[in-house]
Amino acid sequence: MSQPRHGEPSVISKFFGDLANRTSLAAGRASTFLLAAGVVLVWAISGPLFHFSDTWQLVINTGTTIVTFLMVFLIQNSQNRDSAAIQVKLDELIRVSSARNSLVGIEHLTDEEIDELRSKCEERALAEKVGDETLDRTRKSARRAAEQVAS
Repeated sequence: MSQPRHGEPSVISKFFGDLANRTSLAAGRASTFLLAAGVVLVWAISGPLFHFSDTWQLVINTGTTIVTFLMVFLIQNSQNRDSAAIQVKLDELIRVSSARNSLVGIEHLTDEEIDELRSKCEERALAEKVGDETLDRTRKSARRAAEQVAS
């Protein structure tokens, strides 16, 4: 098997990404939920037939554990790709807008660095709000003064 060229995903990565996509789409359908609920219902109804034995309980416990274990990895893969795609889109919007380009790539910072940036951003937003309110009051005062002069 040949090695993928730089920037190209491996065969395994492509396969897993495709599998994760198809599985997450299937898992999110109402029919899949109904199927799973049906399996649980059949299992519950079969309890008296198997005298609610340990094996009967083990079947559902093992089945749900396996499904849950595998779904964790598939869902995490889907979320990682979705987050990365959204981040690229946001970075591109920041890059082409009047926003600060220094914010591109901040998802790679530590939690503390992001918290510091968030605090600074919130402080700037509050300062702008206070400035806007002051400007509005000044404009209203100027309008009143102009109306008094005109009358």
